[in-house]
Amino acid sequence: MRTIFYLIRKEFIQIFRDKFIGKAIFGVPIVQMLILVPAVTFEIKNVRLCIIDRDMTTESRELVNQLEGSTFFKVTFSTFSEQEANNLLHKGKCDLVLQIPMGFGKETGNGNPVRIMVSANAINAVNAQLSWAYLNGVIRDYNRNIMAENTSGGTLPPVPQVQVTSRYWYNELLNYKYYMLPGVLGILVLAIGFILAGLNLVKEKESGTIEQINVTPVKKVHFIIAKMVPFLIIGLIDLAVGLIIGKLAFNIPFEGSIAILFLGSAIFLVAVLGLALFISTFSSTQQQFMFTAFFFIIVFILMSGIFTPLESMPAWAQKFDLINPAAYVMRINRMVMLKGSTFQDISTEIYSLMLIAIVFTALAIWRYRKTA
Repeated sequence: MRTIFYLIRKEFIQIFRDKFIGKAIFGVPIVQMLILVPAVTFEIKNVRLCIIDRDMTTESRELVNQLEGSTFFKVTFSTFSEQEANNLLHKGKCDLVLQIPMGFGKETGNGNPVRIMVSANAINAVNAQLSWAYLNGVIRDYNRNIMAENTSGGTLPPVPQVQVTSRYWYNELLNYKYYMLPGVLGILVLAIGFILAGLNLVKEKESGTIEQINVTPVKKVHFIIAKMVPFLIIGLIDLAVGLIIGKLAFNIPFEGSIAILFLGSAIFLVAVLGLALFISTFSSTQQQFMFTAFFFIIVFILMSGIFTPLESMPAWAQKFDLINPAAYVMRINRMVMLKGSTFQDISTEIYSLMLIAIVFTALAIWRYRKTA
């Protein structure tokens, strides 16, 4: 035990002797939280609209006014030429083109169905789908107003309607920051643990100082544990800093137990550190490790569910996520912070992370070679 303690002490001295790492440990979480949380969002608040109104009646102007009154749409262009509108769409100067045909007002006044044409810029499929959904909502309200006007004279009996009252649980305001911050916390812990731990070992290889440890009777398991513990502590400190920033800057709710959140993050860090040290045993230079680390980090983040739900991924991707530690910590963070989940609710994720952590750490110990 004393051996591990002295090795851990040596690692802390070595870490903070590097001025860059000392600044990065506390600078990265602050910058990452303040920039990524408000920036990484799929919300659309300004859909640029081009109108082709060939009817020019009161009814068509009411539809345009209703679109302008929406918080999502901004009518930036108005033209009578379909070719000009398509050119604007092609150049990226508008996101949607709405064509209102002649006879629109007459047909709606008679209660007949009317067709309008919408062209959407679908280079970004998510933006196109959301814009289309917003437009459908405005047109639905417009149709409802027309039906109310047609039935107000008493010519038609009122149509019975089913009123639906919706309630959003766990994020009632649909604030995207509340959804993204738990995921950004997972990215923060992943980046700090994975990169710094691996670079620390490879840097010792390059400088040759690791040979002084290799010629001592220090066991491999003691050496790997000593390499992991400092970055485990640093990662948890960064997690605490991220939580504080989230509360002060974005007023993020926290419904669950902070102890459970730190337990899940600690196990996740052990898994990440084990994999980082395992990869570093194959790397001779820092460039080699960074190239490999970049590959793993990108794959882990993109397939973790932070941007797209795991249920929307293909079957093979869902099976891959069984060994993706980032996928488990994303679910743990969101369930604990937003839903207030207990240990029983996330026990599957916790036990899966423990198994991954044991396997990755065992691989790092097995692969490390003490050579004089």
